[in-house]
Amino acid sequence: MTTADERNYVEQARREKKAQLEALGVRPFAYRFDRSHPAAGAVALYDDAMGENGPEVRVAGRVVAARSQGKTMFAHLEDHSGRIQIYFRQDALGDRYAAARLIDLDDFVGVTGHLFRTRTGEVTVRATAFEFLTKSLKPLPRGKTQVTETGDTVTYGGVADPEFRYRQRYADLAVHPDVRQVFVTRAEAIKYIRRFLDDRGYLEVETPILQPLYGGASARPFMTHHNALDMPLYLRIADELYLKRLIVGGFDRVYEIGHDFRNEGMDRTHNPEFTMLEFYEAYADYTDMMAMMEAMIPGLVRHCRGADAIEVDGRTIDFTPPWPRLSFVEAILERAGVDVLSAPESALRQRLIEAGEPRDAVEPLAGGRLLDEMFKTFVEPHLVQPTFVIDHPVALSPLAKVHRSKPGVVERFELFVNTKEIANAFSELNDPDDQRARFEDQVRQRAAGDDESQPYDADYVRALEYGMPPTGGLGLGIDRLVMILTNQPSIRDVILFPAMRPEGGGAEA
Repeated sequence: MTTADERNYVEQARREKKAQLEALGVRPFAYRFDRSHPAAGAVALYDDAMGENGPEVRVAGRVVAARSQGKTMFAHLEDHSGRIQIYFRQDALGDRYAAARLIDLDDFVGVTGHLFRTRTGEVTVRATAFEFLTKSLKPLPRGKTQVTETGDTVTYGGVADPEFRYRQRYADLAVHPDVRQVFVTRAEAIKYIRRFLDDRGYLEVETPILQPLYGGASARPFMTHHNALDMPLYLRIADELYLKRLIVGGFDRVYEIGHDFRNEGMDRTHNPEFTMLEFYEAYADYTDMMAMMEAMIPGLVRHCRGADAIEVDGRTIDFTPPWPRLSFVEAILERAGVDVLSAPESALRQRLIEAGEPRDAVEPLAGGRLLDEMFKTFVEPHLVQPTFVIDHPVALSPLAKVHRSKPGVVERFELFVNTKEIANAFSELNDPDDQRARFEDQVRQRAAGDDESQPYDADYVRALEYGMPPTGGLGLGIDRLVMILTNQPSIRDVILFPAMRPEGGGAEA
């Protein structure tokens, strides 16, 4: 809590105005206000034929600009829809005008009055009554906005520091309408995805976030303890194994949009808490999942951006299908000159070192992690346009069916856009004996030091023994998809409250 000694002079002045309002009998924090229109709706209501006495409206919002001229005052109110100008006159408000003079930037007020157009052409509310709704005691870090000779709007100062923006997202949103629009687009994207799947007969379900055994991906989990059961529980790293249990149970098409959690490093594309879409369809395979992506994603891009090709990081990304299919093994062979299915692991490590990867980072790599590093180093940076990378080595994919005609690989694809993976899909493994053997191999990898290997899930194997029909499944990273849709450089820019260290830097803080 901020003490009086820590407040700056502006904050202290605002508290003094709060006291003046209370002395005038004005409540600085209201209970409610009955709006007749949002700001944009009130502006649209006015017609020039109405003249000086347009319809009466009741609008409310945050004061984002104010200027006083003796016995008159102009202010702009902003709400979710936009801004509207307010005109205060002493002769119209009487004793209430004294309270109006105590308005600060960032206060919330409610205004009643008639619409008219000023000489400068702006639709305005001539206030006949107003109410303080919330007195702002701390000024928002607004910048100074100017219009350049070329017509561009430039803001100086304000919220520029990324850490401040992520930590105090409420301030970031309050002063940056463009940031608010990012999260409006995010919500629109999720609504579109739900409609897309609902219209195709998928059932939205909910599966456990706290799980007695984590699985469905290669990652370290977060762990907690349940006191009543006296047992450890894990925050899920994926929805996959529970959703496929539902396929066993008789649901043909299911999906879930929810949060997953992985106890891993943080960078521009990774946050420990993130949002995933996973969906599964009985009697389908990974080629059907490709068709789903080529139908869903272009439609989503058109819905949110109005075009098939959009600018992302200075590149034009064209989502027009069909998209290329690129073999995982052949892509590495072309770029690195090594066949990862036949070359010894020592040769793969040496090739990475030759490419500039640090020896101390490469030497411990083995199995699937070594193959993954080969792909990230030699192929991933070249995948700008939407591309399906298909048919991964078995060691990388413990939950996918072996390829029906290509030895050594599975029926899997990853969808890459702008060099980043945004989706992962399989022809799901439904042979319980094969799955048991894959889990056992994961256990051996864990014993050898791979702490991201999946644990043995005996209950899931038992579910497969009851019989799961041929199934196609897919996971889509919502956050990375929204980064592309909104042209944002970091996953933190599309998560309202990203994970951060406590203020002050230490756990005690």
